[in-house]
Amino acid sequence: MSNNSLVMEFILLGFPSLISVQMILFFVFLIFYMLTLSGNFLILLVTLATKLLHTPMYFFLCNLSVLEILYTSVTTPKMLFNFILKTTSITFNDCVAQMYFFIALGSIECTLLAVMAYDRYVAICNPLQYVLVMNTTTCIALVCGSWISGFLNSMVHTVSTFQLHFCSSNRINQFFCDIPPLLKLACGNTLPSEVVLFIVGGAYGFGSFLSTVISYIHIIRTILEIKSTEGRKKAFSTCTSHLTVVTLFYGTSFSAYLKPTSKYSSEEGKLVPVFYSVITPMLNPIIYTLRNKEFKTAVKKIMRLRF
Repeated sequence: MSNNSLVMEFILLGFPSLISVQMILFFVFLIFYMLTLSGNFLILLVTLATKLLHTPMYFFLCNLSVLEILYTSVTTPKMLFNFILKTTSITFNDCVAQMYFFIALGSIECTLLAVMAYDRYVAICNPLQYVLVMNTTTCIALVCGSWISGFLNSMVHTVSTFQLHFCSSNRINQFFCDIPPLLKLACGNTLPSEVVLFIVGGAYGFGSFLSTVISYIHIIRTILEIKSTEGRKKAFSTCTSHLTVVTLFYGTSFSAYLKPTSKYSSEEGKLVPVFYSVITPMLNPIIYTLRNKEFKTAVKKIMRLRF
């Protein structure tokens, strides 16, 4: 790809308006990153150590935790190094790799959230068939399909973006390599790449989002048919965490990618990715475990055994 461009490296501008408080930003994002790692690793360790949590729901949750660790690690460490070392350059090839893995892991999360919604649909709408439908083979197939499709989707966007020429400026008005600021930076006609972003990316993201919505339409309809108030609360409580995560993820992702490059705002384009690449991965473990009685019971049991 580098043969198609006169640019050998890019400059990540990050947050130039906040240069006077870079050390504060360093410690803030370092805390976010450490909380993300510790929260998601906690989910993995507790789930693996507790046989009662060896269910499809926690299998998908563990995959989401692994995904969040990788997702935030693609961009945050580079940003932290830029803060502390005051170096903002990134090589052309490193930029390609960073964008590829960032888009791939984000795409996988779209599909995995849809898979988790389907899991809740089967558990609530067809509880008697749950063990048969969500068997080990099905769960592994759904997860593998999510990862494979995510990497394929990212390959399309990466090739489409980096076949463009970057000949006038190498300053990316962002703290990592992402599609919108790169398209804004490219020379020549970016319309084909924008069309690929809207059609392929939109179809992938909206398809996952639509399947999630359809699952929850059936879930809500089933919950409303439950006569017991306590039964309705219990059924709905198993979905609130996932619904919150879906809202956070899709709300920020759609606002970042599904609009023309001409309407890309530099300031908004920096703030929105902070939410879905740094803050959301940190909040997800908290959201999933805060009201999860099974998980909290497992943690207390492990603490008693340990101490």
